[in-house]
Amino acid sequence: MTRVTDQGVFDYVVVGAGAAGAIVASRLARQGKQVCLLEAGPADRHPGLHVPAGFIRMLGDARYTWPFVGEPSPGMERTGIALPQGRTLGGSTAINGMVYNRGQAEDYDEWAALGNPGWSYADVLGCFQRTEAALGLGEDRFRGRQGSLKVTPNDWTHPVCEAFIEGAAELGIPKNPDYNGATQAGAGYYQRTIFRGWRMGAARAFLSPLRRHPNLQVRTGAQAVRIVCEDGSATAVEYMNADDGGLLRRVGARAEVVVCAGAINTPKLLQLSGIGPAALLRDRQVAVVRALDGVGENLRDHFAIRVVARLRDALTINELARAPRVWWEVAKWSLGRPSILAITPSVVHFHWRADGASGRPDLQGVFSPASYRAGKVGALDDYPGMSCGVWQHRPESRGRVSIQSTDVRQAPRIEPRYLSHERDRAVMVAGLGLARRLLQTRALARFYDAEILPGVDQQREDELLAYIGKMGASSYHLNGTARMGPASDPQSVVDARLRVHGVGRLRVVDASVFPTTPSANICAATMMVAEKGADMLLAGGR
Repeated sequence: MTRVTDQGVFDYVVVGAGAAGAIVASRLARQGKQVCLLEAGPADRHPGLHVPAGFIRMLGDARYTWPFVGEPSPGMERTGIALPQGRTLGGSTAINGMVYNRGQAEDYDEWAALGNPGWSYADVLGCFQRTEAALGLGEDRFRGRQGSLKVTPNDWTHPVCEAFIEGAAELGIPKNPDYNGATQAGAGYYQRTIFRGWRMGAARAFLSPLRRHPNLQVRTGAQAVRIVCEDGSATAVEYMNADDGGLLRRVGARAEVVVCAGAINTPKLLQLSGIGPAALLRDRQVAVVRALDGVGENLRDHFAIRVVARLRDALTINELARAPRVWWEVAKWSLGRPSILAITPSVVHFHWRADGASGRPDLQGVFSPASYRAGKVGALDDYPGMSCGVWQHRPESRGRVSIQSTDVRQAPRIEPRYLSHERDRAVMVAGLGLARRLLQTRALARFYDAEILPGVDQQREDELLAYIGKMGASSYHLNGTARMGPASDPQSVVDARLRVHGVGRLRVVDASVFPTTPSANICAATMMVAEKGADMLLAGGR
């Protein structure tokens, strides 16, 4: 029998120190609650986690990521889809693209309409505002000024970016200075979580100010193994350290256990704890504590595809990132001046309808005066290049996450099932066509040389679908695997107060509770959920 050692009792045990867990733990501790925060990864001391340009290297560093891989979806020419998630203080906010994008008001009105009172846009706007300190952005009625998370406007401009935005207007896509304000539709520069040249991840924004706070104990290298339930309620979390020979440690929770482990690790932990689809648990020889069919189901993500073109008459990031020019970029960064070391990988945004009509955008686009080999983030091309990528805002395709064994060290089976819904395929093909048109506007003509990917010979719908299936990639916006909804919905896992159905003193507070995918990168929405979840925890009661 494995020996278990007691490691204290706290008011709350929070599992996961990412975008959600950092906020929940800090809010509870500031209000006088005793909190133990468990993070499976190490501390965030590596400089690559703090210099914005370090994301390319850190995405592939297994010391600071969960190197998850999704199974190939039907019809795709792939061996697997890379789905790295952050595994350090700050979670994925330590390795993401630093874009701050809330989504559309309709997204949250839909959450409320699905049986989740208190989650409409009017209800959650204050949570968005409380999190951020938006510097030089938007109107006070939409934006927060006093929060811990610094959100800043882009300070690095490029003539090709300016031409792209001008060209978007030719196609009827107007310039929008604040897509987090009155409307999302339009084009412009991304807002980012970068301040004075440094990444503003969740650890820096919310945990660092509490480094010596007596109410908060942060334990790194502590991988949660099981939520202990007694008499139908969560009472403790068992975890292990990588270097202690498999010894299990147990930390108790007087009030509640709060799971903030993300859309892959949250359902994994619930299933390992006996909370999930009964047939799956029995097949994996896990005792059923609470049968909930929705745990691990409803996985959604933004599947992206890029058009890549060669440029002329301009220096792109491809050249600026190589010696000797990169040394000038380093010097500018060290002097606090705009530099490619402190920009988001996607510099320009556009939010529009794939069919080109006006109305609620169903497509998000990204543009950068840079291109990567084979159209993927990683090694830059050796020619002047630019990329225009798109993804569908609200995909209908749904996948699942399921444990493969009782070994917590084994990655779960991840089945994204990208493009399995017919509408998703149609929107992506139309979006690819819009991206092509955006690179061939009059405004960009003096820079545009030739299309590299998918190539001008690829025109038929079946050819474009094959290209999307072969070259598309995750945007790392995984969500939905512990969906919020009423108990009458057999696929819901938590209620509108984020309490796990049928299990006392247990909540999930992260992107896995999203009932539907926001029309945006998901970090801002995850932080909003954490702010609202912290309110609920502090209000007490079931």
